[in-house]
Amino acid sequence: MTIQVVKPRIRGFIGTNAHPIGCRKNVQNQIDYIKESVSPKQLDLNVLIVGATGGYGLASRIALTWSYGAKTVGVFFERPPDEKRTATAGYYDSAAFHQLARENGIFAESINGDAFSNDIKRDTIHRIKRNMGKVDLLVYSIAAPRRIHPSTGIEHRSVLKPIGRSYVGKTIDLQRETVTQVTVEPANEQEISDTTAVMGGADLELWVEALLTENLLASESTVVAYSYIGPELTWPIYRSGTIGRAKEDLANSINNLNRQLSNKLGGHAYISVNKAVVTQASAAIPVVPLYISVLYDIMNAKGINEAPVAQMDRLFNQHLGPNQTPTLDAERLIRLDDRELRPDVTEEVMRRWEMINTDNFRNLSDYGGFKRGLRNLFGFDVEGVKYDEAVETDVKL
Repeated sequence: MTIQVVKPRIRGFIGTNAHPIGCRKNVQNQIDYIKESVSPKQLDLNVLIVGATGGYGLASRIALTWSYGAKTVGVFFERPPDEKRTATAGYYDSAAFHQLARENGIFAESINGDAFSNDIKRDTIHRIKRNMGKVDLLVYSIAAPRRIHPSTGIEHRSVLKPIGRSYVGKTIDLQRETVTQVTVEPANEQEISDTTAVMGGADLELWVEALLTENLLASESTVVAYSYIGPELTWPIYRSGTIGRAKEDLANSINNLNRQLSNKLGGHAYISVNKAVVTQASAAIPVVPLYISVLYDIMNAKGINEAPVAQMDRLFNQHLGPNQTPTLDAERLIRLDDRELRPDVTEEVMRRWEMINTDNFRNLSDYGGFKRGLRNLFGFDVEGVKYDEAVETDVKL
């Protein structure tokens, strides 16, 4: 047993510790949102979520569990606590999710390990066979910095770089809290290839292949992966950069899987394009922290901003839940970013972007909200949590 007062250790966008009670409160708040938003439907729904902690992965699990009573198997890679350190936030989030699901009599199982590996795929398949049966829905929500290829053993690392030419733009220095100009040199071909190997569709195809081989995908099953497009302002570093190239590869994989699932099972595969949210991954991308700060100030004023759980509520209760037919654009994408990309929103973002600097960015943006959102990820600055009290950090998953 390890009891201690946990104070935040966050530098820039990196948090090296987490608060277990704050993380639990975050999970409870998301569950409460779903309970207040929808009438629970008790259906025999089996779901596999690859990338089940933090952001949209955790929000998906919560929305499906408390909207439909779904049985879920979640796969993630999180550090447990030890004598010297707290666990990662994702570990505490998952521990809280399990306890709250158990209290409500809902089945949930988790596998903590490298989702890219063959061993974790085999372990997952074994547990699905033992405890669940065939999978109705596969949610793929991985944002990883590296992947070791399961066949070659080669390590691939993703990078956040433009392609073709250098990018120069504004960003927030999260340590100095100043608006600065950042220059990012273009990626070389190896970096583009490595980023695609990590963030593209190859691993998702391996998951689907493994499930099909074991006859574990149900008739009319659905696969959904998450992506982001954003406004033209962010395209040089995102959509037109290495991550964008990887997302193109993911889209090709989804289209291939859709044809395969349709022919074999009458199933479907989709990409849901979601809005910008505060995550460690998004905070690491040049331009994005400043963009989100401006965006949220505008969307909050218009009453159209959504937390990840609200987005997933929309996704599963309007598009991909049982008896729902998704609304798709011309490229077969589900567009949950529709409010972010409304003309009145993007025009106001650009108007402020042209004038924003170190002297005025706090007035022209919700930087305070962005910073609070970043701390919330690690269980800090959560309303109702007493941070001066010692807590048990050796939480079991």
